[in-house]
Amino acid sequence: MIRYISTRGGGEPQTFEQVLLSGLAPDGGLYVPESWPQIDVQSLKGKSYTEIALAVMYPFVEGCIPKDDFQDIIETTYGYAYFRSEKVTPLHHLKNYQNDQIYVMEQFHGPTIAFKDVALQLLGRLFDYVLKKQNKHITIVGATSGDTGSAAIEGCKTSDQIDIFILHPKGRVSDVQRKQMTSINQPNVHNIALHGAFDDCQNMVKAMFNDTEFRNGVNLSAVNSINWARIMAQIVYYFSTAIELGAPERQSSFVVPTGNFGNVFAAYCAQNMGLPIKGLCVSTNRNDILTRFFETGEMKLEDGHATLSPSMDIQISSNFERFLFDLVDRDAEKLSDLMTTFKETGHFTLDDDLMAKARAQFSAARADDAQTLALIKECYDATGYVLDPHTAVGLEGAKALADGSGDAVVLLATAHPAKFPDAVEKAIGERPALPEHLSDLMEREEFATEQPNDLETVQTFVKDHTRV
Repeated sequence: MIRYISTRGGGEPQTFEQVLLSGLAPDGGLYVPESWPQIDVQSLKGKSYTEIALAVMYPFVEGCIPKDDFQDIIETTYGYAYFRSEKVTPLHHLKNYQNDQIYVMEQFHGPTIAFKDVALQLLGRLFDYVLKKQNKHITIVGATSGDTGSAAIEGCKTSDQIDIFILHPKGRVSDVQRKQMTSINQPNVHNIALHGAFDDCQNMVKAMFNDTEFRNGVNLSAVNSINWARIMAQIVYYFSTAIELGAPERQSSFVVPTGNFGNVFAAYCAQNMGLPIKGLCVSTNRNDILTRFFETGEMKLEDGHATLSPSMDIQISSNFERFLFDLVDRDAEKLSDLMTTFKETGHFTLDDDLMAKARAQFSAARADDAQTLALIKECYDATGYVLDPHTAVGLEGAKALADGSGDAVVLLATAHPAKFPDAVEKAIGERPALPEHLSDLMEREEFATEQPNDLETVQTFVKDHTRV
């Protein structure tokens, strides 16, 4: 049975159930597996998405969830009632463009039309299964830069075991993103429009987890990408896509538009589990802390900026700590020192040897708003395919990897273009339509509470409205 350890080195190894319900480790670290299970890629050829999902994920939950029960959870999660594609994350080949090498992995076929659905629809069901088994109730508090919130709410909205509170930065998410969260009228769902940026929301959630009395008092748990189960679910689509493109005989590269580093960290996990990947590219918008790190070796906070790709308007990439832990050879003391320095000074720098290791794993790219619009138009004019602004940021990195070698370059399309209609319309002169199941979204009534950027005030609101 795989057990989980904190990146900061505190506490005893934990089971999957313990990690699922706690989210963040008590010492402030993030949970990672003690060891990586090895997957026989050849044996997965010709398998369905759900069959691959069972093979890839079951080692992480073995000993806590019987295999038959886990299979039932997977089949329900990724059934047609929730995902409008049997492949869950189907591929679209951008033919006659960039040496014919770029494939778009469409991650927007779930209920909220963004990649977060793939993990959060599963997470909600895992929570429900474990909580009913233990006869427990939890309070989930999460921060969102746009997509996590609606996907988490969709995954948890019918659970009697969960109260969910989602903080989003007021005025800094798209209208579609906001409506998808705030139009859910359920007694266990609470939307908080915080007067601040996404990093303020994320810092507030971390502060709540670090407040032991509050955390224990409301049975706090996490749906943000700090929860290991989120990463676990995201590993699957790297396997399924690589296999569809010819793995293990043919290697693919993956380009991931990212802010929090969770989606691309899942690809790194897949590599560690035996999936042959030629290259991984991190692509950022104007908030380019990750790209600057891979260029310079310095992780340095700068002022945040609102962009056309708001889900990536992030300065503190919470999942980066997991990669950094491996980069320093799982030296928890060294990792803790780096994170303390970053918290106190807003920056740290790694030496040349560590950066050589980091660059062997990842390349990096960036695109500002003007480039984003130009890339949406370029792709549309060349192929007729419409990208959302986040995916367009990734296209900048994909073009750099499309080198004429014939190897597949997979661009992760993290959201449906209709989630960001203003940006898309500005780029191509046409406004993308929402899928049928969301066609009346903009007419739905909203339910949200505005709160100041004040920890004590928000904690009081959570305590007053949780059913724990």
